[in-house]
Parts: sequence; structure tokens; C-alpha cells
Amino acid sequence: MPRDERRAQLLAAALEVFAANGYHGAAMDEIAETAQVSKPVLYQHFPSKRDLYIALLDSHLGTLTELMRAALDSTTDNRERVNAVIRAYFDFIAADDQAHRLVFQSDLVNDPDVASRLETFNRGFSEAIAEVIASDTKLPLLEAQLLGRGLAGLAQVSARYWLEKSSSLDIDVAADLVARLAWKGISRFPKEA
Repeated sequence: MPRDERRAQLLAAALEVFAANGYHGAAMDEIAETAQVSKPVLYQHFPSKRDLYIALLDSHLGTLTELMRAALDSTTDNRERVNAVIRAYFDFIAADDQAHRLVFQSDLVNDPDVASRLETFNRGFSEAIAEVIASDTKLPLLEAQLLGRGLAGLAQVSARYWLEKSSSLDIDVAADLVARLAWKGISRFPKEA
């Protein structure tokens, strides 16, 4: 099997095991078995469980970053932009691959490399939101960054809560409710010409 395909296979198996057991409960033996490879093959690609976990986290944070950037860049209409960002979070969390568990529910969050990656994502995305807010409202950057963090946090926490209750509430209704809440708040800041 080509190296890239093997790596993808190993990452998919690792996601399954980490999502089911958490980092600390996952074992390289189980990941190798799930991937249907020997442990030496697994270790050829990833020298440790931590390296495997971080590669998986990087992959999913990259995917989420692309979704968020695409949502922000999808329009210049700020109401539609808010809707797109909220919906992107909901779509990421609703995906069947359980990647959100690695990103938002990691039991390795105190690891400096994991914490740094999560903070880099959160900072980068909230700063992208802040740039839009600052440019539209002329608020000082620090205030716009606080609002950006708040909006990103609202989307993230709401989407995670929705997932726990998803059988009771349609994703379209849930995303729309949260987007309307966010828009009602952020639209109150005056747009500067």
C-alpha cells in the first residue's frame, strides 16, 4: 500500500480508537488491530501514541480551519457570514467521524503541544472574526478580539450541546437559532462607513 494511503488508514483507525476510549484509554495494539496492520507497521509511521494523536489532531484542526475560513470568506454580508460560520461548526460536529471529540473533548488537553495547537486554532479563528468586526465597527482590536472569542465560543459550545440532544432538534433549526442569537447580538454594534 502506498505510504499516503497507509497513513490515512492508520489515522482512521486511530480516530476510531481515540474517539471510543480517549487518549489515555487507547492502546497502540488496539489501533494496529483496528487498522489490520502489525504494530511495527504502525510504529514505522508514528513513533508513539502521542505522535499519532497529534497528527490526527493537526489533521482535524486543519479541516476545521478550512471550514471556518471558507464560511468567513463565503460572503461580504455579515448576517450571512454569521449564519455560515455557525453552520460550519454544526456541520463539523455532526460529521460521523467523531473528529470533534479529539478537537473539543480531548483528555490530553493539558499536554503543552495539544494545548498549543488548540489555542492556535481558537486564536486564529477568533482573530479572523475580530478583523471583520473591527473593520465594520471601528472598535479597538482588543474589544473586537473579545467579541470574536465570544462568537466562536458560542458556536462551538452550542454545536456540542446540540450533538448531545440531536435526536430532539433538527440541525437546520439548531444552527439557525444560534445564528439568530449571534446576529442579534453582533448586529447591535454600529457599522462604520
